[in-house]
Amino acid sequence: MDITFMVALVIALALFFDFTNGFHDTANAMATPIATGAIKPKTAVTLAALLNLVGAFLSTEVAKTVSGGIIREGADGVQITPEIIFAGLMGAILWNMITWLKGLPSSSSHALFGGLIGAAIAGIGFGSVNLETLLQKVILPAVFAPLIAGLVAYVCTRLAYALTSRHDPETGSKLTQKRGGFRTGQIFTSSLVALAHGTNDAQKTMGIITLVLIAAGTQAPGTGPQFWVIAACAFAIAIGTYSGGWRIIRTMGSGLTEVKPAQGFAAETSTASAILASSHLGFALSTTQVASGSVIGSGMGRRGTTVRWSMVGRIALGWLFTLPAAGIVGALTALLVNTGVVGILIAAIAGTGAVLFMFFYSRKSAVGHHNAVEVEEAGQAVRFAKKKARAKARADARAKASAEAKAKADAKAQPKPRTEADAAAQSDADATTPKETQR
Repeated sequence: MDITFMVALVIALALFFDFTNGFHDTANAMATPIATGAIKPKTAVTLAALLNLVGAFLSTEVAKTVSGGIIREGADGVQITPEIIFAGLMGAILWNMITWLKGLPSSSSHALFGGLIGAAIAGIGFGSVNLETLLQKVILPAVFAPLIAGLVAYVCTRLAYALTSRHDPETGSKLTQKRGGFRTGQIFTSSLVALAHGTNDAQKTMGIITLVLIAAGTQAPGTGPQFWVIAACAFAIAIGTYSGGWRIIRTMGSGLTEVKPAQGFAAETSTASAILASSHLGFALSTTQVASGSVIGSGMGRRGTTVRWSMVGRIALGWLFTLPAAGIVGALTALLVNTGVVGILIAAIAGTGAVLFMFFYSRKSAVGHHNAVEVEEAGQAVRFAKKKARAKARADARAKASAEAKAKADAKAQPKPRTEADAAAQSDADATTPKETQR
């Protein structure tokens, strides 16, 4: 098959994977503020899409890890081919679609790495994988990042409730505290998570496209992504984010634990900190694992909240099987595409058919913004009114209160009107009173 056509096919497939990554990971940033009523669902996904777009332009360290770290390429290493990258992407996309259909917040990053590693081993051999980089920048962060994020979220939640608790000065009993300020704070923390997600996850597809350009000989080994690659990946993940991914939003927003504004604020702060640090260090972190760990930690940090450990177990199994499952699909696809043009066509048709089948099957039990999460009253969503509007509202409220007070005072000052029943009773009393008394 012509190398130019194969490169174009791989780039198109990589951008579609970036799209699935977007709708698969929307929940990382916006599930908790949607669940607490801080942001309306459609507004939330729009905001996440825009910030993913911006974040994709802020860093390329993770892209360099993917393009020149995990899989050896170029004259100094094993020459990987566009066909192998095609096979790896197929494994990643199919696993993303399966977990999306089940509503499981699995790692798109690990699906990508699993598919690439499986395809490279089947098509080239074990020497094509840089095990040291895989351990340092993928495996170890996968183990420690969600644990650290969960611990930080736990501590932040306990502090948030401790610092904002109120007690009756006479009895010492706790007073009801709505903590509405945390709902406003969630606007900013969830936005930071969306921005951080763009700096990490969009980079992985940039790395894949850069890798295929290097493999095709159109780009020098060891170089970073070109601007058009950055722009294309940024828009692909933003469009995917805007499409929602409501099934996983439902799991993250209410499937793990009941989320209150203070919890959501703590979880999002922890998630954003971990992702931004990892992007700076070039770690290809699973943002989904970090977000899930933070939600679980925040649930454990609030007294009276129940963490649904059965759902946690399902998610953990998904994490455990992501790398090997995507790797197996990638390896089988690599064996097929190595047979030639016919094998590539069969793999492309079979993969497209599987994606379409899962999409149409999902329509039988559609999940959208209207039924993804049972949010608090829609009227509680934060609205930022203009300064003049707020001043006018306060003036109207004062005028209304003054008018009501004046009306009550006038009502008390006026004598009580006599009814017909009162007049009849007085007439009867006058008729029965002795004349001497009347005089």
